[in-house]
Amino acid sequence: MIPHNESMMLHTPFHSRCAAACEVNLWEDWKGYTTPQVFTEVDMEYFAVRNSTGVFDLSPMTKYRITGPDSEAFINKLITRDIRKLAVDRVSYVLWCDGEGKVMDDGTIFRLSEDDYRLCCYTRALDWLMWTAEGFEVTVKEETADVAALAVQGPTSCAVFKALGFVGIELLKPFGMSRFKFSGSQVMVSRTGFTGDLGYEVWVEPSLAESFWDALFDAGKPHGIRAIGSSALDMLRIEAGFLQAGVDFIPADETIRAGRSRSPFELGLGWMVSFDKPVFNGRRALLRERAQGSRYAFVYLDVEGNKPAEHAFVYHGDQEVGTITSAAWCPTTKTNIAFAQVDAKFGRPGQSLVAEIYYERELKWTRVMAQCKVTKGALFSPDRRRQTPAPNF
Repeated sequence: MIPHNESMMLHTPFHSRCAAACEVNLWEDWKGYTTPQVFTEVDMEYFAVRNSTGVFDLSPMTKYRITGPDSEAFINKLITRDIRKLAVDRVSYVLWCDGEGKVMDDGTIFRLSEDDYRLCCYTRALDWLMWTAEGFEVTVKEETADVAALAVQGPTSCAVFKALGFVGIELLKPFGMSRFKFSGSQVMVSRTGFTGDLGYEVWVEPSLAESFWDALFDAGKPHGIRAIGSSALDMLRIEAGFLQAGVDFIPADETIRAGRSRSPFELGLGWMVSFDKPVFNGRRALLRERAQGSRYAFVYLDVEGNKPAEHAFVYHGDQEVGTITSAAWCPTTKTNIAFAQVDAKFGRPGQSLVAEIYYERELKWTRVMAQCKVTKGALFSPDRRRQTPAPNF
C-alpha cells in the first residue's frame, strides 16, 4: 500500500489559518491545492456574505503575468473584448475562444501598468497562451504560487477595510484597484468578486499572508467576519448569476465529444464579443454564428418548490430540450434557481418549461416534475454592489 504523503497536496499561504478555522475538517482539491469546502456550516457561511463579511481563500486561482511592448496587442488577439478600452488600474471580465468560436475559459484581466497585466482564470492555459503569443514581443509567466489572494465579500467588507486602516477604500469603484500600505510593504485591493455583493479581492505577497489574515480578522470582529468555503461560494455565485467553468460549460480544449463546447452567444455572453476590433481568436466563426443564429441558449430558471434541480433534464411538453448545469435554493431571494443549456428556441424570457428533479431522503428517491420559468437574468443584484462611495454598513 502506498503510504499517505501530505506533501502530495499543495498548501496555500493561508493554509495554517484555514486549518485552524476549519472545524468540520472537510477539504477538497482545487488545482492541486487542498482548500476548505466548509469551515463550520454552509448556511452560516452563506449568510456571512449576505449580512456581514465572508472571506474566501482565492490563492489556487490560476494567475498569469503578461508583460512586454506587445502585451496589449497579444491580449487583444487572445480575448473577445477590446482590451484597448481598459485603463491602468482597472479590471475587466473577459473570455477567450478557440478558432471555432467556442469558449476556452473566462476570467479577469488586471491592467497593472501600461504594458503589464495579470490574467486570472479557472483552467491551466499556459500552452494556449504561448501559442497565441507567437510573433508578439511579450512575456507570459505563471505566477499562481507567487501571489496570495483573498476574496473579502459582503455588506460590511468596506467597513472592515476602513478599520484595518485602508484610507479611501470606499472611493474605489467597481472593477477598480488600488494599493494600500501594510506591514512595511503594500497589498493590492480590487473591487471585484464572485458573490454579486459589495466586496473586494486582496492580492498580497505570500510572506505577508498569515499576518494579513490575522490583521483582517482582528479588524473584522465587530463586523461579523467569517471564513467561508467553496460550498457557500457556490450558492452565492448561483444566486448572483455567475457561470463556473467546468460546471456550466466545458472549456473547449477539454471536450471529448463533438458538440459539447459552447460559444459566447450560447452562454449568454455575446455582449462580451467586440466585433469592432479587427482580429481575435474565433472572430470569423462568431460572425457566422451571429448571422445564422445559435443552436443553444443559456437560461436562468425560476423553479417551483424548494428542491434544487441539480443535473435535471428540462422538458417542453414531452420533448427534452436541455439540461440543468447549476442549481440551488437561495435564501436571500427565496428562490429555487437553476442554470440550464436548452435548445435556442426555448430560451426566451417568460418561456415555461419543466424540470425532472430526483432527490433522495432516507434512502427513498422521489421524482418531481417541477414547473420552471425562464427569467431575464440573475435575481440578486443589490445596489450596494455598485454604489460609490461604498456604503458603510
